[in-house]
Amino acid sequence: MAASPRPDGRTTRWAGQRERRRAEFVDAALAAIAEHGPEASTEQIADRAGVARTRLYKHFADAADLQGAIAAKARELIVAELEPVWNPKGSPLEMITVAVEEHLRWLTEHANLYHYLTRHARDDTTPDVTTALGTHLTTLFAGYLRVFGIDPAPAETTAFGVVGYVESATRQWLTRLSAPGGTVVSREQLTELLVGAIWAVLDHTLRAGGVTLDPHARLAPPEQLSAPPRALRSR
Repeated sequence: MAASPRPDGRTTRWAGQRERRRAEFVDAALAAIAEHGPEASTEQIADRAGVARTRLYKHFADAADLQGAIAAKARELIVAELEPVWNPKGSPLEMITVAVEEHLRWLTEHANLYHYLTRHARDDTTPDVTTALGTHLTTLFAGYLRVFGIDPAPAETTAFGVVGYVESATRQWLTRLSAPGGTVVSREQLTELLVGAIWAVLDHTLRAGGVTLDPHARLAPPEQLSAPPRALRSR
């Protein structure tokens, strides 16, 4: 049996160098988007990277390839920066409040990147805040529904519904906030409004399954609950 050919060291080194350069260009793109807004052009990205536009496209097939790489980097940022959302603790209202606060913080601090991702959204390549949060909350909510003996089927619709509601309301808030003379509620007021609306949706889903939950009582993660806590099941 013939031995497998050994990998060409030059090929391996070139592949590694190419990936490093792509990562550097993506970082430059994020900086350009933060500076110039969601309309940041390829020329501005190349200028930020200190190279000619033609040099940039030696590492990306086309604009869509660059946009996909930026979107992938955005997912990494979302996962890293929204850590408190992935590991919720406390009462239902505390969990919801942390999720909303972190979501608002991310969208506010990365407003240009968020608008860029929305503008260049592609279902096959672009991960966004809605997908990342909706997928996670679907798993979390389905876990609680199972523990409470409720059909978890509504979990996905509910999770993506509340995330979409928060994103839509926040997008409009950000737009009004940046408009000259725009009058908007404060960030704290927006958080309070969103938390109240989200709890109303979750409470409705739970009550439809025969479960009444105290929104102020500490709730353990679903994997630590073997049965519904006392006084949850309505008669």
